Amino acid sequence: MAYDLGGPVRVAVIYYSATGTVYELAKAAAVAAEKAGAEVRLRKVREIAPDEVVAANRMWLEHVEATRHIGEATLEDLDWADALLMGAPTRYGAPAAQFKQFIDATGPLWGRGRLINKIASSFTSTATAHGGQESTILALNNTFYHWGAIIVPPGYADPVQFRNGNPYGTSHTSQNGEIPPGEVQLAAMEFQARRVVEVAQAFKRGRAG
Repeated sequence: MAYDLGGPVRVAVIYYSATGTVYELAKAAAVAAEKAGAEVRLRKVREIAPDEVVAANRMWLEHVEATRHIGEATLEDLDWADALLMGAPTRYGAPAAQFKQFIDATGPLWGRGRLINKIASSFTSTATAHGGQESTILALNNTFYHWGAIIVPPGYADPVQFRNGNPYGTSHTSQNGEIPPGEVQLAAMEFQARRVVEVAQAFKRGRAG
């Protein structure tokens, strides 16, 4: 693939969120990546649920209205980025269908080798404490394997990880959207974003050298 060796690291934070939990994590990631020196695009994937289904859930409808200003993710955003932070809530232990549909549309880029060597990391949220956080992140990472991306997990590379407790990627238990991410979860997301930027910067320097 053609790799841009000049300028700052370019990070696309791409997410799906129904009631706003993953959105809060994505915002924290975008801010942290910018502070770390990256050029950042924050993008949501398109909502595909029927309008009547969204309207039947007050929190879902309010979130759709509140985030109309966020641009929708396109394949060009993936092509543009050096690094990807991708997040989705779980649905039965796997990424939400809205996010999966976006992933399934990346075949043209994948077929041209445009996703090889992207630095990639993932995050999630569930309604309950054991609702599929790790399995959702692992499912997201399965896509990265097929792309030939370079997966960068947060691991236990920062003290906050011993408080947040998920080396696979930042995760949060929202209790059906009632509990937003707290200080620890947001700090973990910020660390994960910084780590992604640092690894991407090192990779770009190595390629340029």
